Amino acid sequence: MHTYKTNGVCSSEINFELRDGKVYSVSFKDGCNGNLKAVGILTEGMDAEELVKKLKGLHCGKKGTSCADQLATAVAQASAGAV
Repeated sequence: MHTYKTNGVCSSEINFELRDGKVYSVSFKDGCNGNLKAVGILTEGMDAEELVKKLKGLHCGKKGTSCADQLATAVAQASAGAV
């Protein structure tokens, strides 16, 4: 299980598994509960590279990032062995 401490968003932490290049068991601590549950369901089993391509750069309001963008950052770092 990978744990990523978020920055600049309502969610404070993202937990997920990365197996064979795919993302599983995504969960967020804090944040918009319904939306973040949906992100977890929609990304279940997704190829890590595809997830990063689709979610990287999404912004929430004027924050310059979003929970989805933070997930993309976390997955990219985990894929590179940094998380």
